[in-house]
Amino acid sequence: MDFEALEAIRQLKHRYLRSLDLKQWDDYGDTMCEDIVGKYGSPSGGLPAEFRGRDAIVDFMRNALDGKNIISVHVANHPEITVDGDTASGSWCLEDTIIAADYGILIRGAAYYHDTYRREDGVWRIATTGYQRLYEYTTSTKDLPSFTLTANLWAPDSAEAHG
Repeated sequence: MDFEALEAIRQLKHRYLRSLDLKQWDDYGDTMCEDIVGKYGSPSGGLPAEFRGRDAIVDFMRNALDGKNIISVHVANHPEITVDGDTASGSWCLEDTIIAADYGILIRGAAYYHDTYRREDGVWRIATTGYQRLYEYTTSTKDLPSFTLTANLWAPDSAEAHG
């Protein structure tokens, strides 16, 4: 078993999610093969959608999340990774939370990611990615009278309250 490859792929997936949540678009793009295919599905976002190429995925995420006071947290656990030379496949359980503070919407969901990976010049990158939703729900923060956003990296000058 190639434990070094397994650990590199685990770190790759975590970097993919971290850089997405922190809106570090160059680092996010660097986690992907240039010819990546991404299939994302979120009923709240009007998806499913398929994107071909690193630039298409990064541009979509940047346009969807950047500068819109949107907070995202993606957590992936339970990796099942199979390595075969310079390629690999993996499955991850995803739990995600999106707070669209300016719109007063909270989105929660869970899914299973199915990825493939390719080692290029010694570096592992995501070759295909996509997920199937187990569930997703939205709640208006107005329906939560006690909802107060007391910290927000994307609006650091003020606490956000929607209640």
